[in-house]
Amino acid sequence: MYAASDQKNATLANVVLLASRLLLAWIFVHEGVLLATNFGAASAAMAKTGVPAPALIATIALQLAAGIAIAVGWHARMGAAALGLFCVATAILFHTNFANRNELLHFEKDLAIAGGMFVLMLRGAGSLSLDAYARQNAPHESSGRLTNGEIATKRQTS
Repeated sequence: MYAASDQKNATLANVVLLASRLLLAWIFVHEGVLLATNFGAASAAMAKTGVPAPALIATIALQLAAGIAIAVGWHARMGAAALGLFCVATAILFHTNFANRNELLHFEKDLAIAGGMFVLMLRGAGSLSLDAYARQNAPHESSGRLTNGEIATKRQTS
């Protein structure tokens, strides 16, 4: 009875973790695509705040690469750490005019997203991820399997 209940709880936890990863990743993938497809306007807007074009290119690359990594669960811990730090930096660098309610809200949202990213960084992507798939299909040293899938023969010593 307990084993079936534990299995249901684990399955539910992994489904919720997948949904959470997708929700967290969406904002970054969406924003990265918008910035990339409207690069001229984004570059002009960023230049007004003192952000040079190379930083915009790096931002787009980070948002797309880390966002997709989190969504599919491939090196999700690293992607979550990078985006968590990005959110903290964005909050501190761009949203500190607390007299403006909208800026305060953006500051708080950036910190909340960073918190979610740091939890994901610690928790990992879960079993519904490319990382888990790769771990399941990775050769185990104790099994005698080689990286190409062949079985290693034991060397006999006399």
